[in-house]
Amino acid sequence: MFIQFKNETKSLLQSAVKSAGYAAEDAYLEESSYADISSSIALNLAPQYKKLPANIAKEILQNIQIPDKSYVGRVEVQGAYINFYVNRSFLNQTISSISEEREEYGSLPKKDKRVILEHTSVNPTGPIHVGRGRNPIIGDTLARALRCAGYDVDVQYYVNDMGKQIATIVWGYDNIDLNTLPQLERDKPDHDVVRYYRKSTEAASNPEVESAIMQLLGEYESDNPLVIEKFKKVVKRCIDGQKQTLERINISFDKYVWESQFVRDGTVHKIIEKLKKTKYARLKDGALVLDLTHFGLEKDFVLTRLDGTTLYTTRDIAYHVWKFDNADIMINVLGEDQKLAMDQLKCALEILGLERWPQMVFYSFISLPEGRMSTRKGTTVDLDDLLDEALERAYIEVHKRRPELSEGEKRRIAEIVGMGAVRFDIIKVAPEKMMTFRWEDALDFEKQGAPFIQYSHARACSILDKAKLKKFNPNMLVEPQEIELIKKMAMFPNVVDAVAHCLKPHILATYARELAETFNQFYGFVPVLKAEGDLRDARLALVNCTRIVLENTLNLLGIEAPKSM
Repeated sequence: MFIQFKNETKSLLQSAVKSAGYAAEDAYLEESSYADISSSIALNLAPQYKKLPANIAKEILQNIQIPDKSYVGRVEVQGAYINFYVNRSFLNQTISSISEEREEYGSLPKKDKRVILEHTSVNPTGPIHVGRGRNPIIGDTLARALRCAGYDVDVQYYVNDMGKQIATIVWGYDNIDLNTLPQLERDKPDHDVVRYYRKSTEAASNPEVESAIMQLLGEYESDNPLVIEKFKKVVKRCIDGQKQTLERINISFDKYVWESQFVRDGTVHKIIEKLKKTKYARLKDGALVLDLTHFGLEKDFVLTRLDGTTLYTTRDIAYHVWKFDNADIMINVLGEDQKLAMDQLKCALEILGLERWPQMVFYSFISLPEGRMSTRKGTTVDLDDLLDEALERAYIEVHKRRPELSEGEKRRIAEIVGMGAVRFDIIKVAPEKMMTFRWEDALDFEKQGAPFIQYSHARACSILDKAKLKKFNPNMLVEPQEIELIKKMAMFPNVVDAVAHCLKPHILATYARELAETFNQFYGFVPVLKAEGDLRDARLALVNCTRIVLENTLNLLGIEAPKSM
């Protein structure tokens, strides 16, 4: 509903600006604590027309004509700002729309645009490190928001199955005695793979082992069927383990794209041959590189090794060329340490004559949380570790708050709360900002964390369990807390649109928290079950609408909305 109100406001304002004798390309609309939406257009016109902003605002106001059928109730000027307010029709229609659309509320019209969103894509050499844990959560949240915004989204995981690291693991499985490996830390296939990777990496200091590894790599790229089977078995084993981890936090992929497909179908060879003929290609110590100094990059972009085998970066060019042929919009979620690599890739694509470029979402890494994991000196901390500790801590909180529950119910709620806490605490911070994971924030039932939002949903469910929904009159909802709650829910489609447009998933987390806060303010001041007659029915309908929007918001965040906690 807010999108319609905003569009009406923009149309009214642009017409009034023109009627007042001014010209402006933008309506300069913004959210305001003093109005439902505000415009600073007078401030932007003042320098050009050499008038006081307040006088311009008054002139524009005099030319605003609100039509009979409009969601705009009134317009006022406060200083240089033109403030717009919704009317009763807007509030009533919001409640009706949520009640009717239910789980579809917030979904925007379908767009004829196909999106390929690539995220996670970690090397299949072991479990996912906690530092990379932001990637899948950011990527999955964006995918959910984009689908809700009407896009056809294909979520992809780009599998690095041709790297030297994989050849190192394959050599390990062929040559290392299982009895010499350290004890398996966790009964998961990716944790088994990493044991071989670490042991093989140590062994590779021997030149003969290094030579054998490079030979395996060459044979894989040259289509040796026996070697191909070994590589694929190792990579699949690791990915299966990573899948298990990501499934715990409700993350999955539409497609796993193996980089080897671009070598085997000849795409990589064609790209190398084309780049060879450009003025940027040269041989350096026997390797084929691109000199990118023309583009302001000092570091060479290596395309092939001395032995002619390709690198991940070369195959990444082919993957992006393939993306161009299969999508209207491309989005990559990457760590900030990949910025140089992406700059090099962009240059290579430009040299190839490609003018399109993926939208990049870079993220900063996570500082390790306090607790057991921070004491593991000298070893990596895996996402599995973070999720396990989240589950343990959530169980303690649930047991403390609901000791009367059965053990099974406590465990069930702890799983929902713990996994939701991790997702929310990571997504609530803008991707480009550094974040430190703090348990007291993540598992906060009062204000900051996902448990607070989940508990608000459970509270709404509890109220509704005690009464039946009936036909209602939305005109009964006149208390300030009721009006604010309706307005906040009306914002949801606009939030979805903003996340999809700006690729800023933290906006969704902020909205979820604000909606929960607004609902709790309503609950604290306005009686629902103790109200009578039509007023009770209307307030129950409002609670039900809140439940719907909270659940829809949590779904976009990939977090389960529990009916009880």
